[in-house]
Amino acid sequence: MSAIEWVNGLMDTLGAPGAGVAIALENLFPPIPSEAILPLAGFAASTGRLSLLAVLLWTTAGSVIGALALYGVGALLGRDRTVALAARLPLVKASDVERTEAWFLRHGTKAVFFGRMIPVFRSLVSIPAGVERMPLPVFLTLTTLGSALWNTAFVLAGHALGANWTQVTDVVSAYSKVVLVAAAVAVAAFVVVRLRRRPASATDGTPQGTKGGTPSGTPEGSAPPPAHPSRAAR
Repeated sequence: MSAIEWVNGLMDTLGAPGAGVAIALENLFPPIPSEAILPLAGFAASTGRLSLLAVLLWTTAGSVIGALALYGVGALLGRDRTVALAARLPLVKASDVERTEAWFLRHGTKAVFFGRMIPVFRSLVSIPAGVERMPLPVFLTLTTLGSALWNTAFVLAGHALGANWTQVTDVVSAYSKVVLVAAAVAVAAFVVVRLRRRPASATDGTPQGTKGGTPSGTPEGSAPPPAHPSRAAR
């Protein structure tokens, strides 16, 4: 059974709440992206199988429930555990986490709201919100508004296109690839910058304070210091 068939069966069995369950699971274990579930639910509403209003309400509720679960994961991790985990990652420093934390404290509300409309990151943005303990009423309000806009756009598109609802998925699939490529480029740039900042001694194996195998305290071309008297007498 394909993922689309599974979602269809869920909606046949549970009705509009089935679409909400699929969206909630997509936030946690994305077996199928919301960009496919939502237009499919809209198409189902256009045939009369489901109520359009019920689909909009239940899919938004599913988005909020899934985001709330990830917020709880972030809250359980907490700042100390997050910093400790980051410190174990290659090329990542505690200062990176601190800068991210400072950025999130300044722009967290915008990140949560607009993040709900960016593939891949729409779920992940809930975790730093939990780590930073964003006030729950604020988090729920922003998540609900952002999810409602995203869900409504895709459900209505599927409703309008009817049997051609897959066209929505094709368009958003291209958008998602652009987002993933941009994220990959950003990660690659971070790695390159971090590697360039590493001290030369960490990359070429030369101990600090030496040059060409000559101790830094001995000028080039000079004879080595005389042996210790006690050793010369032996």
